[in-house]
Amino acid sequence: MASSNFIDYVKINCRSGHGGAGSLHFRREKHVPKGGPDGGDGGRGGHIILRGNNQHWTLLHLKYRKHIKADAGKGGEGGRRTGAEGEDVYLDVPLGTIARNAETNEIMAELTEEGQEIILLPGGRGGLGNTHFKTPTQQAPHYSQPGEEGQEAWIVLELKLLADVGLVGFPNAGKSTLLSVLSAARPEIADYPFTTLVPNLGVVAYRDYKSFVIADIPGIIEGASQGKGLGLRFLRHIERNSVLLFMIPASSEDIAAEYAILSNELVAFNPELADKTRVLAVTKIDLADDIELDRIKDCLPKNIPTVFISSVQQRGLGELKDLLWQTLNQPSATDE
Repeated sequence: MASSNFIDYVKINCRSGHGGAGSLHFRREKHVPKGGPDGGDGGRGGHIILRGNNQHWTLLHLKYRKHIKADAGKGGEGGRRTGAEGEDVYLDVPLGTIARNAETNEIMAELTEEGQEIILLPGGRGGLGNTHFKTPTQQAPHYSQPGEEGQEAWIVLELKLLADVGLVGFPNAGKSTLLSVLSAARPEIADYPFTTLVPNLGVVAYRDYKSFVIADIPGIIEGASQGKGLGLRFLRHIERNSVLLFMIPASSEDIAAEYAILSNELVAFNPELADKTRVLAVTKIDLADDIELDRIKDCLPKNIPTVFISSVQQRGLGELKDLLWQTLNQPSATDE
């Protein structure tokens, strides 16, 4: 996925259609000089509808559609004929998209399932024709309703990637290398910080034709929750991952301290992330000898499952996949 094509934030102006006006009409036929009112109702205006589509991975297709307008409903006609409804506008978005009102920041919709549809802005109702206003004392009403105005708002669409496992670590922790080894994804890999500038997804094949999805999130640095480095731009993608895989290289001076920094940044961004299931992978063990690895084992953070891996030498990857699969499929407290 080219970095220039990964768009996870767009702001668009949406306007639903106006309702059609009700008809002011009287039945006039030969031999029926006073047929009475028969004006039909106006059609409703078109809706603006969000629809989940798993064929989309980014919001790129909406980046240049700044103004989106639905059609107005048609006016009613004589003979109690209702006007046609305005055509709805469907906005297909990737699963994991959230829609917010740009002014109030209120969440208006959240799409997590294929084919899920949510009316973002409803079209205006059509006006009633004069046939509805006939009474015993007012048998020829010269009145019909105008159509209801449509709604208009600036909408912010944010994509939060849906993945089973999210990779969390400082730049150059080996996240992209691990993703390239475990899956068919081909992220950019180089020996300098912030090689990964956009999230990458990869499907990891497991035993018996099973699989799970891993998301490589661009590296976090201390202060990311306050906007440093790549800042808040990609932290939101971590919110929807079922399991967080913390990755810290064996060359780190203090693995427990690095883990604490990463954990603090996530919790500062969203306190709910403190409750996410976590796994720790000590990476690049090919660069450490046995004595160094023994020292590391005595300094690991407590109460977190840990595995030692080398993506280059493909050591410990089977154990890592087993641990991730078991963690993803362990029964929750609500299931017991």
